[in-house]
This record gives sequence, C-alpha cells and structure tokens, in this order.
Amino acid sequence: MNTEKPKGGQDLFADKYVLYQNVFEKGEEIASYYGFRPIQTPHLEDLRTVSGGLNLISRSTEGNFFVTESEPSREMILRTEGTIGLMRAYIENEMYAMPQPVMLWHKGSFFKKDGSAEGKLRETQEFGIDMIGEPKPIGEALVIQLLILILKELGAGQTVVNINSTGDKECKGEFKRKILSHYKKNFSSLCKECKKNFKENPTSVLDCRESKCLEIKKNAPQAVDSLCPGCKQHFKEVLEFLDSNDINYFLNTGLVKKFDCYSRTVFEIVSEEEKGKDGSPLVLGSGARYDALSKAFGKKEFPSVGGRINADAVVALMESRNISPKYKRVPKIFLIQLSHSAKQKCMGVIEMFRKANIYISQSINKDNLNSQLGIAARLNTPYVLILGQKESLENSIIVRDMATGSQESVPIEKVVEVVKKKLKK
Repeated sequence: MNTEKPKGGQDLFADKYVLYQNVFEKGEEIASYYGFRPIQTPHLEDLRTVSGGLNLISRSTEGNFFVTESEPSREMILRTEGTIGLMRAYIENEMYAMPQPVMLWHKGSFFKKDGSAEGKLRETQEFGIDMIGEPKPIGEALVIQLLILILKELGAGQTVVNINSTGDKECKGEFKRKILSHYKKNFSSLCKECKKNFKENPTSVLDCRESKCLEIKKNAPQAVDSLCPGCKQHFKEVLEFLDSNDINYFLNTGLVKKFDCYSRTVFEIVSEEEKGKDGSPLVLGSGARYDALSKAFGKKEFPSVGGRINADAVVALMESRNISPKYKRVPKIFLIQLSHSAKQKCMGVIEMFRKANIYISQSINKDNLNSQLGIAARLNTPYVLILGQKESLENSIIVRDMATGSQESVPIEKVVEVVKKKLKK
C-alpha cells in the first residue's frame, strides 16, 4: 500500500495546522466586525456553471480541472476558485431580494491539477470576503482595507497593493484590440505557452513570468489608457479612498485578470520584505470587481467586488518569520495519575473540568511521576493535579503549584472550585 501523499498535497497537523487556523480565525474576526457574514458553498460545482461563469473552457485550461461525472450527462468539478460558487448561491437563494450589498466571508480549499507540475499545491487554502450588489468604489476600498488589516495582524510585515483598472466591457474590448495588435507583431518571440494561449485569450500573455515575454510586455499598451470617463472616475475614487486611509499602493498598469467576468479594479497584495520561491513577488492576497458575472447566469448585472487571502503563502511567510502559532486553548492544568485505580477515576476528573470550561491536559498512557511532571513542565502549565493510589482510595487529589512547588490535598468534588480560585490570583 502506498503511504505517500498525492503530489501537490500536504498534511496539516500540529503547529502548521494551527497557523492555518490562525489565518482563518483572524479573517473571520475582522470580517465579522465589519458586518460580513459566513457562507459555505459546495466543493463540487456543475462544470457548465463554471465554464459559463468564467469562460474558462479552452485548450489551455480545460485540463486543469478535477472532473467527475456525478450523474448521466452532468459533469462536476472540484472548485478552482470561490467567486463562481458565491454568485451561484446568491442567485439560487435569491439573496438579491435582501438588503444590498450582501457581504459574505468564506474559507476553504480549492483545487487545480497543474499544481504538482510546478512543485505547487494542487489543493490551496484561502480566506475570502465579497460584497455582492455594491457598485461604488467604497466596495474595493473596504475589501482592500480589510485584507490589509488581516495580514498586518497576522504579522505579515510591510505590504504593498499593486492595483490597476481594466475598465468595463467596452474599455476591455478596446484594450484587447490594442494588445492583439502589439503581440501579433511580437508573436514569434513569445514563449511556447503564450503562443498556445494567445488566440483564445490575448490578455493572458500579460500574466506570463518568462523573461522574453516580460520584455515584450514592457512596451505593451496599458489598460488605463483605454478607460472611458466613467471607469476613470471610478478608479480615481478607489485610489482616493486608499490615500485617505494611508494604504500603501502602486499603480501596476500591467496587472490584469484574464477572464471576462472581471472588470474595472483589479489588485494584488504583495510582501515588500519577502519574495516567492522563484524570486517573483510573494502574492499574499488578490481581488477584483466582477460586475458582469451574474449575466453569465442569465440575470441582470449585480455589481460585485471580492478579495482573497492566500493562506498557503501567508502561512509560509509566518513560518519564515518564526511567528509562533497561537493555540486557541492553552492548558492551565495537567493531570497526573499513578495507579490503575487512579486511571479509572481520571476520566471523571477531566469531565468535571471540561464542564467548567477549564482546559486540562494529561498523558493517561504514562505511569511514571517524573515523566508526567516533565510533560507538564514543557507545556508550562501553572498547576498539576496528582491522583495516586492513596488519593484514589480517599477520593481526594493533590493540587501542586509548579512555580513554588507547594501542594495541598483536596476532595475531588471540590477540586474545580479550588483550581478556579488559584487561577484568578
């Protein structure tokens, strides 16, 4: 039997698991404070829903899905990103009848086949916030500000927001025509992958990190030069909001989103102190406005904006900065048992403390006093409970102060009350 994990996967446990939980908990804390509410959508989505929403199905992307046939003539995929599922849920559950905007946060796993080929993860983790039904620039400003706050409080260090505007459908059409003309002249110099993708989606070449494609990009047309007056004003107001909140940003005119559902503002949040494994910018978060997405579902336009925290990148950054995981519950008490009869009683003692909401740790498989005291010392628990043969017969328990070494024997039924008083000191 093969014991190796799948390529592009990872086992999360101990400190690393807790670091991921720290990211999600901080995101939930800040998003909830600002009025965002939780949503959880299925990991599986109808392939037709995704392909219609993002216009994804092409020679370059269709092999990137994990596809399964759940019923005849209906293919399902493991979700590759969260935006499509959120919009589907918004429409299916008639959230457009609720007060607008609908402000949602979500967390979870997303899947892409190509991760293992580049040494990247096939299953990625993210925390996201979205405002559906919000047409104004304050939407982008709030999403960006919250992502920055989350990263700051997680200890991510100095960051900068790379931001751009690709305009609406008409602006993007004009921009694509200019891009098409520019890259046709330089087609022979493109990398193999860009040559393959260019005909179906000309703007996809702007995402390429190959040196020769980056060189061509230097003289490429800029999306902001194709903006109509309305889109220019919208983007201007977004930047004014960022200025008024002292958010560090850089106008990155080469930043675009490759899919048609995204419009106007696009952004990435990158570390100013760390680089990615290949020396490229370390992207900790990203987002965009996606006003046109609802039209793919046959509905009217629901102006929307969302942003994501790349939990995998953030956890890697936290590890590189030696940021310790914050355990939600740290044991205040360690229970030591020294006989067979004591083992029989210790489960009842643990349950007493659970009901009192006092976190207690133990090593019930150990028998030696010194080994159990050593574990308690490593956990840095201030108090130890000792239940031996004598105490078991007398229905009592010893409470020891680990700092002073002093101890007292108390009836088992009163031990929770005694410990509570000691913890308050």
